[in-house]
Amino acid sequence: MFDPQKKIDWSLILVAVGLISLGLVALYSTSQAGVNYFSSQIKWMVLGGLVMLFVAFLPNRFLYAISYPVYMVGIGLLILVLFWGHTGYGATRWLRIGPIGFQPSEFAKIGTLLAVARFLTDEREDINHIKPFSIVVGLILLPFLLIARQPDLGTALVFLVIALPILYWAGLRPTYIALILIPGVVMIASFNIIIFSLVLTGVALYLYILKPSVLRSISYFVMNILIGFRTPAIWNQLKDYQKQRILTFWNPESDPLGAGYQIIQSKVAIGSGGLFGKGFLHGSQTQLRFLPEQHTDFIYAVIGEEFGFFGVLVGLVMFAVLLSRMVHIASILRNPFGSIITIGIATILAFHMFVNIGMTIGLFPVTGLPLPFVSYGGSAMITNMVMIGMVLNFYRHRFEY
Repeated sequence: MFDPQKKIDWSLILVAVGLISLGLVALYSTSQAGVNYFSSQIKWMVLGGLVMLFVAFLPNRFLYAISYPVYMVGIGLLILVLFWGHTGYGATRWLRIGPIGFQPSEFAKIGTLLAVARFLTDEREDINHIKPFSIVVGLILLPFLLIARQPDLGTALVFLVIALPILYWAGLRPTYIALILIPGVVMIASFNIIIFSLVLTGVALYLYILKPSVLRSISYFVMNILIGFRTPAIWNQLKDYQKQRILTFWNPESDPLGAGYQIIQSKVAIGSGGLFGKGFLHGSQTQLRFLPEQHTDFIYAVIGEEFGFFGVLVGLVMFAVLLSRMVHIASILRNPFGSIITIGIATILAFHMFVNIGMTIGLFPVTGLPLPFVSYGGSAMITNMVMIGMVLNFYRHRFEY
C-alpha cells in the first residue's frame, strides 16, 4: 500500500530546523544589547517554512519548465540593481519595493542552478566538448560579473565555486577540471616573478603530458600568461576596503582598530568560550557589543563564546549531516536534472559554511557571506528554505526520470 510518509525526507527538515534554532538562540542573545533581530528572524523562518513546503510539493516537472524564465528574471533583477539598487556597507546589493528590501543575488543562485541543470540535462553533446562547456561557463559567468560589479565579491565567488562540482557531476574529466583551476593558481603566483615562472613551467609540462592540439596548447598557455600580467591591474581595481580585508587577513594585528578589528574580536570571543562556553547571555564580547556584525557575519563567534567548543561542534555536526544527506540524495536520483541541482545546492551551502566559519577563526578573509540558516537575513533565509524545498521535491520523485 502506498505510504505518503515515505515520500518526505524528514532528516533534511529536522536538520534545517535544528540549524535555524541554533541561530535563533544566538540572535536572542545578540538582541539583548541592540536591535531585536530575534523577532524578525522568526517571521522569516515561518515564511521560509511555508515557501519550503510549497516548493516541496510542486508538480514533478514544474521546476524544469520554469528554469530558463527564472534565470532570466534573476539576470534582469541583477541589472536593475546596477541602476536602481539600494546602497549599504559600501556596495549596491539591494532592491526595494516599498518597505521591503531583498538581494537579487540570492534569487540568482537558484536561477543559475536551474538553468545550468536544464541545459546539461537537455544537451546531448558531451560536456567535455568545447561548445556545451562554453555555454555552461557563460551561464555562470554572467551573474558572476553582474554581482562582482555591485561589488559583492563574496557572493560572486559562490557562482564560480558551484561550477566545478556541477561540471564534474555532469561528467567533465578530471584533467579538464585541472585546466580550470590552473588560472587561479597563476593569479596567486603572479605577484612573485619566480613563483610565476615556476607555475608557467608546470603548466607547459602538464600540457605536454595531456597532449591537446598544438593550437589549443598555445592558446591556453598564452591565456595564462595574460592572466598573470593582468592580475595586478585587477588588484588595483578593488575597493580600498576589499584590499584591506585581504591584507589584514594575513596579519590582523597590523590594524587592530581598523580592518583587523573584526577578526581579532571574533577570535577572542571564540577562544574565551572554552569547552562549554560562558553561558547563555553571559558572553562579554557579545553583550558588551565588542563583537561586530554579530547577528550576521560573526554569529558563529557568539555561539562559540556562550556555548564553547560543544556548541560549535553541535553546529558542525548538523551541517555535516545536512550536506552528506544531500550528496546521498543526489547519488540516488534517477532524474539527472534533480541530481545536478542537488549537488549545486550542497556546494552553495558548504561554501557559505566553510567561508563564514573560517573567517570567524581567521582562516579566511572577511567576505560578508552569511552562515546558512543561522545568520540573520530574510533574503538568505528564504533562498535557503527554497533550496531545501527543491531537494525535498526531487527526493519525493526520486524513482522518476
